[in-house]
Amino acid sequence: MAFWTIAGMTFREAARKKILWTALIAGLGFFVVFGFGLHYQMADFARGSIPPFLQYQIVSGMLMIGLYTVDLLAVVMTILTSVDTISGEIDSGRIQAIATKPIARWQVLLGKWTGFIGMLAIYIALMFSGTIAEAHWIGGVVPQNPVTGALLVFLECVLALTVTFMFGTWFSTLTNGVIVLGLHGLAFLGGWLEQMSGFVEGSRLVTLGIVSSLVMPSEAIWRRAAFEMESPLAGSLQFSPFADISVPSVAMIGYAGVFMIGALAVAIYHFHKRDL
Repeated sequence: MAFWTIAGMTFREAARKKILWTALIAGLGFFVVFGFGLHYQMADFARGSIPPFLQYQIVSGMLMIGLYTVDLLAVVMTILTSVDTISGEIDSGRIQAIATKPIARWQVLLGKWTGFIGMLAIYIALMFSGTIAEAHWIGGVVPQNPVTGALLVFLECVLALTVTFMFGTWFSTLTNGVIVLGLHGLAFLGGWLEQMSGFVEGSRLVTLGIVSSLVMPSEAIWRRAAFEMESPLAGSLQFSPFADISVPSVAMIGYAGVFMIGALAVAIYHFHKRDL
């Protein structure tokens, strides 16, 4: 009961944070811009002579750009809303109100972690379903394997959440945010460099991208999600966030899951040992 009580409290606290409402407003702004973009593109098609097949591929590419934006919004929202959950409460002393109760520390941390997971599930479901519905209504397109893609993006956000919690048991809020955002940026850069390997046969950029994915596999999860959802035209674009030049394997997704579980175990262990 204590575990679920803390999870519910964390969910309600997260729902009251200004950064979450800012992310929701940004999401509404995204829907407006994305909808107008699709509308104008379809109007241009009506005045031109582009074959229907090519029209479908172009709009499918626009849908992938929209889903990529949703992925970025979700990851950044995850980090910014959870960055002070552990470190901020320790620094301010608010954690004492819970730690002094007869509740195991692992229940406190897992309860907070679960509360954020519930918030992430709702946010990603709303953003993904809204983007796909808008693209289908205006442009008549749907992604391939949308459920698989949404679940992978959800896994990416849970991974970012877990790493944020882990570093939150060690560092201050500001340091924690810089580290996690820096790691995600490193993974993002490695993913782009790996895509650029398609221009040079035998390039060592692939190795560099794989190493960065091992350090932080968040971008690898997105590239697998893009591969599952993309249209043939989007996958053939070599220099893009959803190119299929170097697709992360299922084993890499498994590694990301193991990485996340390991980070959660480290967070629980260090939170248990830390002097609050």
